Amino acid sequence: MTRSRNANLFLLVAGAILLVVLALLFAAVPEADGARDWTAPLIQRGWMAWTFPTGLFFIIIATLLVVFTWAAIRFPETPRLGILRIETTRGDRLFITLLGSAFISLAWLAAFGSPLWGALVLCLIYAAAVFRWV
Repeated sequence: MTRSRNANLFLLVAGAILLVVLALLFAAVPEADGARDWTAPLIQRGWMAWTFPTGLFFIIIATLLVVFTWAAIRFPETPRLGILRIETTRGDRLFITLLGSAFISLAWLAAFGSPLWGALVLCLIYAAAVFRWV
């Protein structure tokens, strides 16, 4: 098999696994009075508050890692020198984006509380800037 074919097979298998996990997560959402309670704990009396949004967050992170791994295999890149004057690859920029977004969200919670829609907009702008200039 060629490198391109291996990368595409990896993406297909990983995507199928992630879709199965997403379906299982969706099926695990408890129902209350005939409606799904999206923020209810998925594991009653569990040691951690696993809710649908928490599980979805981790599935999105896993999907990003799969896509970036596929991109690294399919389209190899050389590190580039950005505005920070350090060499970064796509994975480095993803890490910088995730870390910065966590701090933006925490600062938003401290300043304004919830909901976090404003923080999400700021995080998306920040991510675009990191991938463009860093």
